[in-house]
Amino acid sequence: MGTLAKGDIAHIEFDVWVVGPGEQRTLHDTTHADVAKAADKYEEKKSYAPVPVVVGHDRIPKGLDEALVGASVGDEKEVTIPPGKGAGERDPKLVRLYPMREFLKKDIEPEPGLGVHMDGRHGVIMAVTAGRVRVDFNNPLAGRTLQYKVKVTGRAETPEEKARGILEMDYGLGDQFKVFAKEGGEADVFLPDVCKTDERWFVSKFRVVADLREFAGISKVRFVEEYEKKEEKKAEAKDEPAETVKAEAKPAAEATKPKPARRAKGKATPKKAERTEEELPPQEEKSPEEL
Repeated sequence: MGTLAKGDIAHIEFDVWVVGPGEQRTLHDTTHADVAKAADKYEEKKSYAPVPVVVGHDRIPKGLDEALVGASVGDEKEVTIPPGKGAGERDPKLVRLYPMREFLKKDIEPEPGLGVHMDGRHGVIMAVTAGRVRVDFNNPLAGRTLQYKVKVTGRAETPEEKARGILEMDYGLGDQFKVFAKEGGEADVFLPDVCKTDERWFVSKFRVVADLREFAGISKVRFVEEYEKKEEKKAEAKDEPAETVKAEAKPAAEATKPKPARRAKGKATPKKAERTEEELPPQEEKSPEEL
């Protein structure tokens, strides 16, 4: 399979720690459930599995990019990444003060550590004092040294594999898309049902198209939505055997007997009265004139 080169789509497992004062490490992210549980960082809804990355295109920290170029599938590496090759240095200009009323207008009760969106940017509240709120728009890892333990688990080879990797990177749910590559650099991508109503997909698909062209060699892509008519539950009753229908109809017929007959049954009428009643001619045999 060779070594990884710029533009390849690789699948990696990793653990990344933030190095603090005194070389104390804090787990920031991981693809391993057992590591997350040991650090009390486990999330029920998160998928712990290898992730796809584009090598050498600044989609991941520069220090990790450099470590992956030239690596082979199965290689494991431990890399220490300084701020300059990680999330960058902290920029004091990205820390701003806002009046409390700006948050109250949005029904937000500001408190330190709360993530907020202000002026089209995502930030974290640092402090709340004297009617003012300090928000930090720096990357949470800015100015921090990172330590990675990474393993290359695979590399996308075919257009279909590359397309699924790109879909996972740019949108998620890569395994739910059906990809069919054709000759001439064309491909059909069948969308899962969730994409039909997900606004996030409407935005993500433009980046997906750009990445398919650049990294998967697909010049023309068709996104296909399928709508299949589902059978109604009522149709199932028509398939039942005739005997079953008759058996169910019998109790219904008994339920429609005249009320006098039900009362007579419960009063323990003498046997003689019963015989006299039996001797009476059936009502249906009377002609209209006799009535």
